[in-house]
Amino acid sequence: MITRMSDPTVLAIDTATEICSVAVLAGERLVEHLEVVGQKHSERVLPMVNAVLTEAGLELSDIYVLAFGAGPGSFTGLRIACGIAQGLAYGMDKSVVAVGNLRALAARALAGSSAERVLVAIDARMHEVYCAVYANDPRVTELRAPALERPDSLARLARSEQVGLVAGNALIEFASDWPESAPWQSLPSVRASATDVARLARVDAEHGLAVPPAQAMPVYVRDHVALTIEERRQRTPVT
Repeated sequence: MITRMSDPTVLAIDTATEICSVAVLAGERLVEHLEVVGQKHSERVLPMVNAVLTEAGLELSDIYVLAFGAGPGSFTGLRIACGIAQGLAYGMDKSVVAVGNLRALAARALAGSSAERVLVAIDARMHEVYCAVYANDPRVTELRAPALERPDSLARLARSEQVGLVAGNALIEFASDWPESAPWQSLPSVRASATDVARLARVDAEHGLAVPPAQAMPVYVRDHVALTIEERRQRTPVT
């Protein structure tokens, strides 16, 4: 298994949303392909991997570490990205870095910002929001772990965490739950992609945080949405 090195070449995959993105970061050069694919991630991701490698003039064997957007996000999308990264890593005896999608969003939002910390918040459906707080440092350090919150609690959370920046589509989807004026900057339209995953994965790999493929796991946050057949049967009253 590979060991820690400086400036590693990274192949990153993100399928956590309806957008599928794949990026290669080699030295200072970054190549990314991004497509809105809906539910067709499994059909498009491998052709996109081949396309970015070809454009970058690299072979799969040139990749030092595989990375993927680990969530929270679409359950199916997270499993696809994780499975592809694991499969490619197994085949080449490489390691994997799982990068949280909220952390990737924080990195994108903090780029060029003077804010010391950011609250990122995205629509999680079911009138809930995925959110987390990160520091504006080279590793985009997690200060408050990803969690589910009600939209009407976010403004209070932003104040209590003393953030200088709030980012994510929860600002749009739940606009009425935010104050008309606030002490923080708002970035409602910012979105992360495989580019952000690749950059953070490089930082993590340089700090020795790449792991064997079997140890790389998604971050679901909402662990239980769909009940199994057996669970539904147990909850059904006997008549």
